[in-house]
Amino acid sequence: MKTEDGADDTALFTREGHTGVITLNRPRALNALTHPMVLRITEALDAWEQDPAVAQVLLRGAGERGLCAGGDIRAIHDDAKAGGDASEGFWRDEYRLNARIARYPKPYVALMDGIVMGGGVGLSAHGGVRVVTERSRIAMPETGIGFVPDVGGTHLLAAAPGELGTHLALTGAAVGAADALLCGLADHFVPAARLPELTAALAGAPAEEVLPRHTERPAPGELAEQRAWIDRCYAADTVEEIVERLLAEGDPAAKETAETILAKSPTSLKVTLAALRRARGLGSLERVLEQEFRVSCHALRAPDLVEGIRAQVVDKDRSPRWSPPALADVSGADVERFFAPLEEARELRLP
Repeated sequence: MKTEDGADDTALFTREGHTGVITLNRPRALNALTHPMVLRITEALDAWEQDPAVAQVLLRGAGERGLCAGGDIRAIHDDAKAGGDASEGFWRDEYRLNARIARYPKPYVALMDGIVMGGGVGLSAHGGVRVVTERSRIAMPETGIGFVPDVGGTHLLAAAPGELGTHLALTGAAVGAADALLCGLADHFVPAARLPELTAALAGAPAEEVLPRHTERPAPGELAEQRAWIDRCYAADTVEEIVERLLAEGDPAAKETAETILAKSPTSLKVTLAALRRARGLGSLERVLEQEFRVSCHALRAPDLVEGIRAQVVDKDRSPRWSPPALADVSGADVERFFAPLEEARELRLP
């Protein structure tokens, strides 16, 4: 999108009182994130950090359907299919921005209203003040497109209570407000109808003063009641054993979950489980982002990413032909290749 003077308006930057406001402005594309948007957000955060007139930052999405549905995966599909390196450059700057948000020295308030997936999670869930509404649907759905949770997603999900993060990572399931709070992906619930009032109040006062006047208790979620079987089943060492435990659980929800998992890319499932388990040992977000960058770059050259996006987004036949097609066909060596170091000049190095 361009303004009349030719400027890019896919992300808008304004100041409302003492708050710097970022508005993702691609509502017809569910505010999907592009490389230019990443660069412009980074520039704005750098400028506002040095500006004493800006006390805090607010992130929101244009329209009412969602904050951000993730990265522009059609562009990634085309780049991977052509054997290009544009996606690698995008991820490098995006992951740096994710780390920047997590360490931002001023309050960073993210309104996680509506759909918040993939790259949208990276822009919001690393912030210091994360607000969800009754419309929030938060997910890392990468295994369904032959990819692996990135943008620090494996760091966030590895830190969720018990095995809830493993469940969300393998299934790609979207969660609402209460479950997002339970999993540590959000901090506050505010009814969607009160967001304009909240935004106006933030222009004149710090988030820590404003939020208590607007927050409420969300409707109950689903994961708390499912926690027992989720923790039992996902504690297994392999994806195959996780599926076996789910099928043996005797709970219809567990059986449905097993079927959901089995529809995903077998390679992505195994790499995702390995990435989550390794993330727990890596500790900091920066080290996890460095691992995710390696995995993402290797995924760009693997067949399932192009095929998964084709099936879900390009042709929309919802019938991906995974290669290899079954969990048993994905070896340990196949998984290890995704974690192999890149050439030194290509590695993502974060402070």
